Amino acid sequence: MDGDKNRDADVRVDKWLWAARFFKTRSLAAEAVSGGKIEINGERVKPSRVVRIGDKVGIRRGPYEWTVIVKATARLRRPVAQAQQLYEETEASRRKREAAIAQLRLERPPELDIPGHRRKIGAPSNVLRNEAGHNARA
Repeated sequence: MDGDKNRDADVRVDKWLWAARFFKTRSLAAEAVSGGKIEINGERVKPSRVVRIGDKVGIRRGPYEWTVIVKATARLRRPVAQAQQLYEETEASRRKREAAIAQLRLERPPELDIPGHRRKIGAPSNVLRNEAGHNARA
């Protein structure tokens, strides 16, 4: 049992980012680390860098940035609720990210604001077709 805990203690940063669900694949996480989008304790790192409990990890993905404190390590990808137990986002990071989300919503073109419609523009969903009366059966 203790062997399992020790094995989880030494986890590569790319694997931890994938397990914590910041990236869909480990290769995307490794690309982000190699591309300088990830910092640990303020320093650029390589994908092989080991993450330890208490490390401060900075993550940049597109317009969003997270600063999180590592609370636990894991080698395996778990459900979202368990993955969120691996880190704690700093309050400043949360405020900054929410401000970025609000700014992006303001910059979004109005034609994308279709109530109840969260898909790409293109073919209408069945719900929208039903509302328009196109799927009515005789």
